[in-house]
Amino acid sequence: MKNSSAYIELLKIFPPRPITAEEELIVTQKAIDSLLDKGELTPDERDYLNVLGTLVYEYEQTLEPIPDIYGIELLKVLIKEFELRQKDLVPIFKTESIVSDILHEKRQLTAEHIQKLAEFFSVSPAVFFPLHKGCL
Repeated sequence: MKNSSAYIELLKIFPPRPITAEEELIVTQKAIDSLLDKGELTPDERDYLNVLGTLVYEYEQTLEPIPDIYGIELLKVLIKEFELRQKDLVPIFKTESIVSDILHEKRQLTAEHIQKLAEFFSVSPAVFFPLHKGCL
C-alpha cells in the first residue's frame, strides 16, 4: 500500500467522507474542481481525485434519476420553459393547426421539424430522440 506524505497532506486538507447531502456534494465538488484547475496532476493527486470522484458517484446513485424526455414531451417542456404560445411556433410548423396536432400527438415530429426546433431553441437535434442505454 502506497502512503506518501503528499497524499496524506491532501487527506488532511479535505478528509474524504461519504456524501449524504447536497451541501456536502457542493463542498466535495469544489475540492475536485480545485484539483482539476491545477492542470497536470501528480500520481497522489490523481488517486485522491479518484477517491473524491467515487464518493460523488456513490452519492449520485442514491438520487432520483432524471427522466429521459424527448420528442413531443420535450417540445411541451420547452414551450412552457420559454413561455411560448402555439402561434410562436408557426414559422417552424407552417400552421397553428399543425402545431396543435403535434402537441396533441395526432401527428409526429418530422426530421425537418426537429432540425428547425433545434435551431429555434439552440439545442442539438439529438435531444429530441430517446437515450438508448449502452449506446454512449
